[in-house]
Amino acid sequence: MPYSLYREKNNFHHDKPWVAVFGMLLSAVAGFVNAVLLGIYHVPVSHMSGAVSRMAIDLSTSNRPDFKGALAIFAGFLCGAILSGMIIGSAKLRPGRRYGVAMMIEGALLCAATLLLLTNNSIGIPLAAMACGLQNAMASSFYGLIIRTTHATGMVTDIGVLLGQFLRYRRIEVWKLALLTLLLCGFFTGGVLGALAYTRIGIPSLFLAAAGCSLAGLGYYIWRRRHIDDFVIDRWGVPSPEDM
Repeated sequence: MPYSLYREKNNFHHDKPWVAVFGMLLSAVAGFVNAVLLGIYHVPVSHMSGAVSRMAIDLSTSNRPDFKGALAIFAGFLCGAILSGMIIGSAKLRPGRRYGVAMMIEGALLCAATLLLLTNNSIGIPLAAMACGLQNAMASSFYGLIIRTTHATGMVTDIGVLLGQFLRYRRIEVWKLALLTLLLCGFFTGGVLGALAYTRIGIPSLFLAAAGCSLAGLGYYIWRRRHIDDFVIDRWGVPSPEDM
């Protein structure tokens, strides 16, 4: 079995800065995309609560066209999460995984969605949802903290729990509260920028998010290829195929 040289305890304080920076940027991208798509379709694509509620309402009122649209968003998000599991193959957030590849695919999906929406092709909407599903599933845990970058519900819930624990016990892990706050601020800021961009340039504003994801993914991919041996090796002293 392959094993990792990566030691969570030894790298705990070293990892938090890069997780905060990239997590905030990813949250900003999700907030940006969601704000633009809300301007187009009025149904969120970065999380599924709204889409599932929309499906329930449309089903109860026999509104087939809107039901199909909400169902397409749900299916797109789910397919994105499945694709993320296939690419990354790990629930824990740590260096060495294929995050760069996932982000470049996310950028390609957003670019394709933009081109389709510019031609009034509604398939672009579930493609944008697929990009969000892919991003949201990139990692689910970091030192016991659940990480979600495409919706604010979990962030607000965890911030509330931490504040409640502080009021009761007078002590918490401050870095968790800070990280969650940064993720929430990133999502909000991205939403503001997305709304402004959509108001000024319309659908092409999604190209900005696509370019940002693609460039960030390419940068991480290049960095990862240069440092892969520092993170994962198998018993024979060569990079594990799982993390190549």
